[in-house]
Amino acid sequence: MSYVIEGKTGSWEIVVGLEVHAQVVSKSKLFSGASTTFGAEPNSQVSLVDAAFPGMLPVINRECVAQAVRTGLGLNARINLESRFDRKNYFYADLPQGYQISQFAHPIVGEGTIEIELSSGETRKIGITRLHMEQDAGKLIHDQDPTKSMVDLNRAGVALMEIVSEPDIREPEEAGAYLRKLRQILRYLGTCDGNMEEGSMRADVNVSVRKAGEPFRTRCEIKNVNSIRFVMQAIEVEAARQVEIWENGGEVDQETRLFDAARGETRTMRSKEDAHDYRYFPDPDLLPLVIEQDWVDALKAALPELPDAKRARFQSDYGIPFYDAGVLVAEQSVADFYETVAKGRDGKLAVSWVTGDLFAALNRTGKTIETSPVSAEALGQMLDLIADGTINGKIAKEVFEDMVETGESPDAIVEKKGLRQVTDTGVIDAAIDAVMAKNADKVAEYRSGKDKLFGFFVGQVMKETKGKANPALVNDALKSKLDA
Repeated sequence: MSYVIEGKTGSWEIVVGLEVHAQVVSKSKLFSGASTTFGAEPNSQVSLVDAAFPGMLPVINRECVAQAVRTGLGLNARINLESRFDRKNYFYADLPQGYQISQFAHPIVGEGTIEIELSSGETRKIGITRLHMEQDAGKLIHDQDPTKSMVDLNRAGVALMEIVSEPDIREPEEAGAYLRKLRQILRYLGTCDGNMEEGSMRADVNVSVRKAGEPFRTRCEIKNVNSIRFVMQAIEVEAARQVEIWENGGEVDQETRLFDAARGETRTMRSKEDAHDYRYFPDPDLLPLVIEQDWVDALKAALPELPDAKRARFQSDYGIPFYDAGVLVAEQSVADFYETVAKGRDGKLAVSWVTGDLFAALNRTGKTIETSPVSAEALGQMLDLIADGTINGKIAKEVFEDMVETGESPDAIVEKKGLRQVTDTGVIDAAIDAVMAKNADKVAEYRSGKDKLFGFFVGQVMKETKGKANPALVNDALKSKLDA
């Protein structure tokens, strides 16, 4: 059943479209050679073009164009071989030119799709309307002086991809799934780092409500939301506000709003501009952008394996379930780590160690997969020791904890601590005899029909051998002696 809001007049459906601004991964800006490094001193990365000095002309950054094309290909979208830059006119203190160079009528990327998966296991396709390139504005800083606002132009001119979805999203969970999937694709492609905390990916959220079967009603845009959780919260809050207005006989005004996460509310920012308010016209300093199909084809051939394809391959190659494969491919670094561990080994055993013991250790130590105290190669070596019978599963847990603490190799730990699994049947038989002698009463109970005591005997034999006995050999020998 679809997500609805219950009001006084019945059920209301939410309609959401997202405009995601993704900062392009490139060393320099869209139309200048200034650096894009995050965290530099204010106004230390500003060229004469960024500062809009008279007579300065923009020059397109080829790598930024390539990144936009790669992204379009990753979104299964149409690549437009001819596109155009326009001037979007508005005046603000952090926009030195008084206009933004953006693509409007002729974007570089057309329609595409993203497939999302919901917690119910259901999958849905969300349409992409377009992807266009534009330059970012600077940043106003309001907390440095009690009477003045400061301007930092380091971001001015940084290349952005604005990725606009169709109004296909019908609930907050879908919006969250869409943003997570989009960020995942961008990171795999290497076209945007998806870091919402640093502002390199942020969303404008368009929300409206309607009765089932109705045409779309007036929408409001919630500007610059910088976390997936806040996007989901903002949709709920804004949809509830609009339902209340409609049900009380009012009209929702088309406007731009801000989301206040602390108060759990949206509030008016400004009336919503339409395209004609920006007075778009072709930028006279830039020729139409024309790219060759051969170049697009070469970029496509060099694309990395994307999450959906990798998930399907992991299921096929390593025999692991759909859910586990999804957990692994959520981050490319985790997928790469797993594949190193699993290559040529038991894929199911590898996934249980990576998503179980390794993830738990990373959480406990505050590490990431990139800074893991246990390398993928070392974890693979430990699985080899399990496979060849050098250690058993229980001893492996001890070895792994030592690997986390010391960084030593599994072989070194096994040798140093004398943890090799006991496979000598003579030693195992002696341990069984000792356990049976100590527990003659329980042996009699077992032989009188209390089969459940078998587990007790297994545990005692493992204890007698300090956990080192091969469990399969213990089971076979124990059964033989108890049933004698």
